Amino acid sequence: MIKKPGIIALLILSWFGCGKSTDYVPSVAVNFQMALNDPRLAALKNPGGAVIINGYGVSGLILYRTTQGYAAYDRCSAYQPQNKCALNLDNPTLTVTDPCSGAKWLLQDGTPAKAPAVKSLKTYTVNVSYFEIFVTN
Repeated sequence: MIKKPGIIALLILSWFGCGKSTDYVPSVAVNFQMALNDPRLAALKNPGGAVIINGYGVSGLILYRTTQGYAAYDRCSAYQPQNKCALNLDNPTLTVTDPCSGAKWLLQDGTPAKAPAVKSLKTYTVNVSYFEIFVTN
């Protein structure tokens, strides 16, 4: 009998390595549309303004007015996203905080601002047309 421990070890490692990864915010269909003059979006009139929209994405959406336009992020924390912890807007609205871990992200570009955050926020595509904002993926 010929022994091939290397092949057996490789098969075992590949079997364990094929598990479902939970270190990313899941992809869900997002198709949000609202008039920019809607009172719920009043904070977006000036750069640095942000609003939370519930009912879209994994844990809701965060819309942010940048100096160049708009950004949209999933409200689900990018740190241990399997917990689906919803981010909170900070005051001033330059950052968001994960109330479960204390991690922070910058809203200007979604990058981590405070450990234990290491991954950027999940972003969505934003288009503005005829005074309407559209957020999709």
